[in-house]
Amino acid sequence: MSIRNPNKIGYLPKSVRIAWIIMRAGLLIWGIYGIFHGSVVEFLQAVFAIAFTHLWDMFQLWGGRSFITKVHYKYQTLLNAFIFFGTVIGSTINNRTSFEHCDLISHFLAGALTAYFAYDFAFLIQGKKGRLSPALASMFSLGFSCAICIGWEFYEFTMDRLYGLHLQRSLPTSDSGLVDTMVDLILGVAGALISMLYISFKRNGVIGKDKNRIKLQKKRENEQAAEKERVWQDYLYKKQEMDNLLSKDNYFIEKPDELTDI
Repeated sequence: MSIRNPNKIGYLPKSVRIAWIIMRAGLLIWGIYGIFHGSVVEFLQAVFAIAFTHLWDMFQLWGGRSFITKVHYKYQTLLNAFIFFGTVIGSTINNRTSFEHCDLISHFLAGALTAYFAYDFAFLIQGKKGRLSPALASMFSLGFSCAICIGWEFYEFTMDRLYGLHLQRSLPTSDSGLVDTMVDLILGVAGALISMLYISFKRNGVIGKDKNRIKLQKKRENEQAAEKERVWQDYLYKKQEMDNLLSKDNYFIEKPDELTDI
């Protein structure tokens, strides 16, 4: 007997779906173009890129009842746009023109986008388990983005070794590979740091057009939290008083037996 997946893909505006299809079609056309021009690597890169443009759909279908199904589709839209830029535009400019610094923009944007996503993702992970400190969410955002930047360098190193590419511009008699890797990491971390500060300030009402509304909302949340704490402390105080009274009653009930034994 087959088990059917109860999950379905959530709401997705028609305009967003069309934009996704256009970007995926562009990636596929770019990959096929690479095959006809002797670059199997570009085709494989396009295939992997198309797979990553379906992450949100995978979350929706196979995420079960976990927090992963609550990821907003806007993050997939940002990821798709970045993948299209980095793969189709960036790789084409780097490989087929004399301009070789498009990857600098890609690394900076990668750090910024992943940090932007990770800040809200931290609150999704926390869910209703309790309030999450904005500072902790910021640290998670920065750490998550740095991990992605490092993973990107792993990918470039692997592709260079397997297919003889020069993504890291490594040369036996030069430190150009080391310089390229370090510049990529520095740009990625810089993008992550700027994005983390921006999203944390925006979400906490420091900047942005909604800062007054956010401040009022947080004030109400703090008041509610303070009221809950007051009620809890009052309950503990009354419980302690009741326990003390019960212990005194037991003492007077048990004392005649103690006197009898003397």
